[in-house]
Amino acid sequence: MNARRNQSAKSTARQAKGRNTFVRSRNWQRRPKQARRSSTGQRNARLPFAPPEDWYDATDASDYRIIVQDPGPGYRHILTPADIRARLADVPEQFIEQLEVVQLSRMTRKKQSFPCYGMQWGNALYLYPLEDSLVEHFDTPPRPNLVNETRMYGGRWSEPLPGTWMLTWSERAARDFYLNNILIHELGHLVDERNSGYVDRERYAEWFAVQYGYRSSGGQEARGYRRAVRRRHHAS
Repeated sequence: MNARRNQSAKSTARQAKGRNTFVRSRNWQRRPKQARRSSTGQRNARLPFAPPEDWYDATDASDYRIIVQDPGPGYRHILTPADIRARLADVPEQFIEQLEVVQLSRMTRKKQSFPCYGMQWGNALYLYPLEDSLVEHFDTPPRPNLVNETRMYGGRWSEPLPGTWMLTWSERAARDFYLNNILIHELGHLVDERNSGYVDRERYAEWFAVQYGYRSSGGQEARGYRRAVRRRHHAS
């Protein structure tokens, strides 16, 4: 069974002045870990509710853990623990000081009802698997911002039949999408100490992923994508 990706939870990224007050601070110091707000706690009532995950309490551990669950029949994890550690080693240290767990989660029948690529809950980040074929199927027209976002990382769209849309990834593009978009977007939720509303938190995470994911990994030039694109991610 192919998962249908939720397109209603996508929006265009906006970059606002002053949004980087925290992330550019040079006068940070390690603080005790604390329970963090969830990126799922401010969902618009019209959007699908994100399924609960394993909860991880804050600890005094000096490093985060990576937990790998079986992806489930027909699915595969795009990243390895080594991929995740190498990527997070490239972000400023203060961004991961509160991180407890990165979990590569299992796809279940229940989660297929409201699929997503990633989630932040408390001090943990959750990354969801893709189909083994690296081909995603959609039964509603993809929104322009979703098309633009995925194309930024090499995703290819097609409409094989009326009313059916497909998003096809190469190995390289899928890995890039997860490393420099999904992982960094969810990390943006974790470090966001300023915003409380769902829409504002999404906008911040979108900006964070563009700044510390897409641009820091070479942007358009590194990916050979020559068309102008609008920026992105899931929200209102």
